[in-house]
Amino acid sequence: MFPSRSDLTIQFAHSAYQFEAQLAPREAGIAAYTTWTPEDTAARIAEADVVVATGFWRNEFLDKAERLKFIQVCGAGYDQFDTDAIRARGIRMANGRGVNTNAVAEHTMSLILGLSRQIHLCRDAQHKKLWRGMNPDLTTREEELTGKTMLIIGAGQIGARVATLGKAFGMRVEGMRRNPGDADPAFDAAHAMSEKLARVAEADLVVLCCPLTPETAGLIDAAALSAMKPSAYLINVARGGCVIEADLVSALNTGEIAAAGIDVTDPEPLPESSALWDMENVLLTPHTAGETRRYEDNVLDIMLENIQRLERGEDTLLNQIV
Repeated sequence: MFPSRSDLTIQFAHSAYQFEAQLAPREAGIAAYTTWTPEDTAARIAEADVVVATGFWRNEFLDKAERLKFIQVCGAGYDQFDTDAIRARGIRMANGRGVNTNAVAEHTMSLILGLSRQIHLCRDAQHKKLWRGMNPDLTTREEELTGKTMLIIGAGQIGARVATLGKAFGMRVEGMRRNPGDADPAFDAAHAMSEKLARVAEADLVVLCCPLTPETAGLIDAAALSAMKPSAYLINVARGGCVIEADLVSALNTGEIAAAGIDVTDPEPLPESSALWDMENVLLTPHTAGETRRYEDNVLDIMLENIQRLERGEDTLLNQIV
């Protein structure tokens, strides 16, 4: 049985998110505490009926989580959770799909615009107090997006939002997903994943919005990069493991593709030894695509809805995983 609110305790486990502070004004009548490190999370997880976590999660926590009834993943990705072990213990789980749809889509466009308008190079020049004159080289001058083709691999909720924004800039937007018939009407066309090489060859922008699965691990490799246009950009707001970094560095160095906008790497944090840090044709952000001032409240909306469903004994959760 799911505990009553007077007996319910939530553990928020994250290094930065202010879930506990944002929950307090809602007066939900639920006790809560925050752990800011994986070690503290492990030490106190036995106190929790509900855990809200992402990167701090370790599957060995399950052996200590004697009271745990529900896991609310505070992001869309949940590949670090052993769903079979969670199910075997009778624990329910839901993810945060949708909480950062607007944020990730807007960040995607910021990477695209940053590269096409060379904002990162202007920032570098600003630090050097360098006023660059007009660039006479047509091969390296700033770009326009109107008329270009954007291929979005992962034509789900975030991908559909990126498609809508892309079309507002006058681009043709194509999607790629396992079941292309399920693609949002925002896409001008949708393709199966088996068409990857043919479709990346036609795209000016290849955008990854897909989850990390066995099918998408290493999705962008030497063959895919070689098939892309020399003028094309790769944008990755999915997971670092979807791209083989060594192949990407090689393609950027040899001019197989023009540039990359990267929000996710494998591993994270990106090691200091990575060549990506110093590449002029790379715009790199530290896995912040989903970060906005509204993030905590978006997660809490889903969590509280699911707690209400569990209190009512309902079988179906919002964004249910287990």
